[in-house]
Amino acid sequence: METKSRKLTIIGAGAVGCAAAQWAISRNICEEIVLVDVVEGLAVGKALDLSQAAPLCGFTGNIIGTSDYTLTKDSDVIIITAGLARKPGMSRDDLLEKNVQIVKEVTQKAAQNSPSACFIVITNPIDAMVYTVFKVSGFPKNKVVGMAGVLDSARYRTFIAKEIGVAPKDVSALVMGIHGDFMLPLVRLATVGGIPVSELLTQDKIDAIVKRTQQAGAEIVGHLKTGSAFVTPGLSAIEMAQSILNDEKRILPCAAYLEGEFGISGVFLGVPVILGKNGVEKIVEFELTSEEKALLSKSVEAVKKQVEKTGL
Repeated sequence: METKSRKLTIIGAGAVGCAAAQWAISRNICEEIVLVDVVEGLAVGKALDLSQAAPLCGFTGNIIGTSDYTLTKDSDVIIITAGLARKPGMSRDDLLEKNVQIVKEVTQKAAQNSPSACFIVITNPIDAMVYTVFKVSGFPKNKVVGMAGVLDSARYRTFIAKEIGVAPKDVSALVMGIHGDFMLPLVRLATVGGIPVSELLTQDKIDAIVKRTQQAGAEIVGHLKTGSAFVTPGLSAIEMAQSILNDEKRILPCAAYLEGEFGISGVFLGVPVILGKNGVEKIVEFELTSEEKALLSKSVEAVKKQVEKTGL
């Protein structure tokens, strides 16, 4: 019996979209990658460049660039990166009005061609944009998820590892909540080789790491001047896409739609989820402290304000 080939569409051939495509190729996670952009020729040229890396990285699939959404037909996973990037002095909220229109348009076209796909949303502000995709597509909640927690947790783990002087992969840490200033890097659950981080660092150093994690995106924007982070955001989305395409059942922190989990309803928020072939297969709940609940409620308030501005 012939197995169906796995297909990944990436909407937006800018820095994040191309980074995602590059990581997907290097990991050889699917048989077909479609790179889409509204700018004529942009996705075609970048796809050609990426495809020529195949002999060097071992990619055995096909990558095409296009502005034609019919070529995205029957995608298994669709990553949305389309939208404006942050510039110095801009908050993620500043992007909302313009990006909601872009995301609405690409969602309609993509959903029409791939009614069984899972959407992964990267466009900022993520928590509002993933809500936009959910509403516009009409897809079930498990099929729409936002990328944020994987990126934020990777940053958190990096900063902890550098401070202690250990391999980043040996740091286990979780960031929940909004992808913004009110995100919640959980200190209580952060460990290094199984040892609680609170046993290895002073409270002052932990507080500084938490603050740097919350401001990590702005720190990069401040240095780049004309753009925002792209390498790790692209990889974070591919980490999620790979778990869905290969039905890996990874537990990853993602912006998922909550209906009572953690005492929260009606918003997309960063929480640990199990990602498999059906998208978000389960939200992994655990008991939060009263302080953590209070901090998470700030995320909820901020997300609700963003969602109101979408007009959906």
